[in-house]
Amino acid sequence: MPKKSSGGGLSPAQQAAKFLGVSVLAGAVLAGIALPAVGALGLAAKGSVESFDELPANMKTPPLSQRTTILDADGGQIATVYSRDRTVVPLKDVSPYMQKAIVAIEDSRFYQHGAVDLKGVLRALNKNARSGEVSQGASTLTQQYVKNVFVEEAGDDPTKVAQATQQTIGRKIRELKYAIQVEEELGKKKILENYLNITFFGQQAYGVEAAAQRYFSKSAKDLNIEESALLAGIVQSPSRYDPVNDEAEATKRRNIVLQRMAAVGDISRAQAGEAMKAPLGLKVSKPRNGCITAVKGAGFFCDYVREVFLNDKVFGKTKEARAKVWNQGGLTIRTTMDAEAQDSAQRSIKDHVYTSDEVATAASIVQPGTGKILAMGQSRPYGVDIKKGETTLNLSVNDDMGGGMGYQPGSTFKPIVAAAAIEDGMPANKVYSAPYQMAYPSPVSACDGKTWRNSRTDPAKLENENSSEVGPYDMKEATAKSVNTYYVQMISDIGICPVTAMAKKMGVERADGRKMDQAPSIALGTQEMSPLTMANGYATFAARGMYCTPIAIESVSQRVGGETKSLQVPKSTCSRAMSEKTADTINALLKGVVEDGTGSKAGLGSRPSAGKTGTTDERYAAWFVGYTPNMAGAVWVGDPAHKRKMSGITIGGRSYGKVFGGEVPGPIWRDMMSGALEGKPVEQFNDIHIPDGRNKNRDDEDRDDDRDDGGNGNGNGGFIGGLVGGNNNGGGGGEPIPTPSFSLPEGFFRGQDNGGGNGNGGRFG
Repeated sequence: MPKKSSGGGLSPAQQAAKFLGVSVLAGAVLAGIALPAVGALGLAAKGSVESFDELPANMKTPPLSQRTTILDADGGQIATVYSRDRTVVPLKDVSPYMQKAIVAIEDSRFYQHGAVDLKGVLRALNKNARSGEVSQGASTLTQQYVKNVFVEEAGDDPTKVAQATQQTIGRKIRELKYAIQVEEELGKKKILENYLNITFFGQQAYGVEAAAQRYFSKSAKDLNIEESALLAGIVQSPSRYDPVNDEAEATKRRNIVLQRMAAVGDISRAQAGEAMKAPLGLKVSKPRNGCITAVKGAGFFCDYVREVFLNDKVFGKTKEARAKVWNQGGLTIRTTMDAEAQDSAQRSIKDHVYTSDEVATAASIVQPGTGKILAMGQSRPYGVDIKKGETTLNLSVNDDMGGGMGYQPGSTFKPIVAAAAIEDGMPANKVYSAPYQMAYPSPVSACDGKTWRNSRTDPAKLENENSSEVGPYDMKEATAKSVNTYYVQMISDIGICPVTAMAKKMGVERADGRKMDQAPSIALGTQEMSPLTMANGYATFAARGMYCTPIAIESVSQRVGGETKSLQVPKSTCSRAMSEKTADTINALLKGVVEDGTGSKAGLGSRPSAGKTGTTDERYAAWFVGYTPNMAGAVWVGDPAHKRKMSGITIGGRSYGKVFGGEVPGPIWRDMMSGALEGKPVEQFNDIHIPDGRNKNRDDEDRDDDRDDGGNGNGNGGFIGGLVGGNNNGGGGGEPIPTPSFSLPEGFFRGQDNGGGNGNGGRFG
């Protein structure tokens, strides 16, 4: 607070301020120096003192925005992001030459005058009067600092920035009052330190440390005479004196600063002369801002971290409050990303799917029992250059976290049906007739006392991948072979609601945020999911029934001023989704898939693993989701726009007649997990014996994989839950879904879906 005199009146500084506010600011000084309009010369003094007194006593000084650093779990740097590239440093970490250079050129009497330099005012007024234009200003370095504070407070709002820099008497009065306050409270050294940290040096560099790094790739404390002079000269007009784009103009300005330093006695004339002969000596570091700079292909993981920060209320009650913290920066965010796992995921993706391919792949790895996201990658690189195949759409995550509407997971959803059935008391060796083709059983109980019914006159049907797949089958064999009719009979037996309830407990939800449809066709994976959702859902099996919400952030610290404080971060919450026995049983079933089932190409050799393949109808998507006791991962391959069927296609330089979950995603998963698990302990599943339901030899003839007929339930009038496809107006890229391989009677459908998939048709009784 400003000091008062012993008699309770105004202090000398305040009396001077009033005098200046009336006599100088409201009169010829502002008119001649700050305002080009001649009419301002006639401004009366009346009201100026009152306005001066009405200003708040204390200037609000917002924390300086700084860069944010995002780290992996071991502290390695992933990327730096910032609204303004700035690293605040104390004055002791700024070269003495730099301190002298900025004072010499901007305010050589800085240490002699107060908030306002009256001698400088008169000099500038005289020069401007003689030249007939505003050719010289008289703002002190302290006043410039105050103006920069106003600009910093305005942020990126162009209107507020204009208000903070407008050439008006009102702004000058406010600037002066706060300059007086700053001089009294901070002192010269601190003002200089603050000025050097706040001012803009061009090339996206705010503050002297960022400028030193940008132009010379060194710290501010190591700047020599000529380097200091160059940076000091830039401040007056960063665009005009930009040494990167106009070396000649920047050199002239640097030499003016050197001459001024010599004139005020900061350096000798010999030093100045030698420095003026030196080349600029630039060693420019390009601005590296944002997730596009992320290492190990972690741009999408970096972007997910940003989405978490902006969406989680732990970082602020409102989105605006969270955005303010993010833009202010100065954060050090340690994430859950495992560098080896991320590197392995991206290598495997690159080896198997090319950026130029018609289809893409996305993969995520999660740690069971903690929810920690260890890796996240995709074949289409992070960026905005469409010609290079870049995208900012994160194919691994849900729509509300920067992803798309998701992709039908196909048969990878079947283990969730099995878990619901076993948890409900069904024996693991349950046998169903599982014919090659059948009508959907009806009626089937759904949630809220509703019942799903098939058409009586022309019932919808489904079939297995090959005509050789004819039951009866028990659960183990049906899972290994991914028999569609077996799983539809199962969900019809237990009802739809236990399955959707189990999915919810496992965190398995639609990528578009809508509720899962109540129809038996969900057993075939008709509800669009994201790879991260599926990886984390399967992690529940690996953790013996414990589901943990996914997390990407371990800790956050923020540097504000000279202090560092820790921020709260989201915590994973774990809950039991199923009994250990149920999870152990599912693990045993899914071990069979990779040992001698559709996922045999995804096996990890001597390391125990389990998983499930998935291939949707018409081969618009193919999946492999699997896990070991210590890592769970999901791999999706397909066309994000839902245009290209994966038949007669080349992926990663290899031709495929038909793409199956075990054929393309399986090997990607195998290579990804092999590298991610290298050096990690080999953990065992809790073995459980599942007796054969039937002792019957079967001919396993030519079976490709596990296509899920009836798996396209998106769109206009689609049979409820996706039993039959329709027109998709919003889901899966908004492209037409293929015509189903069977027909339904006219008038069977009702309802229309315009919101992202899985129509409202079908009937409840």
